[in-house]
Amino acid sequence: MKIFVDSANLADIEESLERGFPCGITTNPSILAKEERRDYRTHIRDIIALLTKSDRPSLPLSVEVFATQPDEMIRQAEEFIEEFGDYDGLTVKVPVGWDELRVIATLAERGIAVNATCAMALNQAVMALGAGARYISLFWGRIRDTGYDAGSVVSDVRQLMDTSQSQSEIIVGSIRHLMDVNEAMLAGAHIVTVPPPFFPKMCSHPKTDEAVHQFVTEFAAWMG
Repeated sequence: MKIFVDSANLADIEESLERGFPCGITTNPSILAKEERRDYRTHIRDIIALLTKSDRPSLPLSVEVFATQPDEMIRQAEEFIEEFGDYDGLTVKVPVGWDELRVIATLAERGIAVNATCAMALNQAVMALGAGARYISLFWGRIRDTGYDAGSVVSDVRQLMDTSQSQSEIIVGSIRHLMDVNEAMLAGAHIVTVPPPFFPKMCSHPKTDEAVHQFVTEFAAWMG
């Protein structure tokens, strides 16, 4: 089970890397737009610098195209490779769609790792994985918004992938509650990409605090 950091905030990414648990970073245009306005290429290079200086310097880093036309998506992906291609973990995010399948297939044929994103359904996952996507990103919260059971979607995709011995991986995103993380793991996600505010909560439990306080207090009393 792998946890990715769903953020472009440099401080949050650095704090997470210092704790050793991240297995990758995911960004998207909306996430980048939350940061101080500047050339996005400079910001991505700063993220890469943090990854490079960590003890896990080749973690996957997803950078999403922000065009809507397939030819322009391919051009942007080529620009990403030119700008950031010296980073081994670079992954290009491409939304799932009929026209976008050509983008996914073109990039995959060139040996570029593709994260097929914004997927909400089993059929979308099948199409994107068939086109050569390295990752399929299923949006847990948004699937639930449509009235469908997100856990069933993830479980069904995982079952088909295991049956076909696919080497690709499911990333579950659109995490809104702590239980979303737990449920996505249990549903079969290979990876859950999580906003940084959830990480301290994932480490906390009132009974843990109670136990530690008891141990320290009783030892202090015994020491006199």
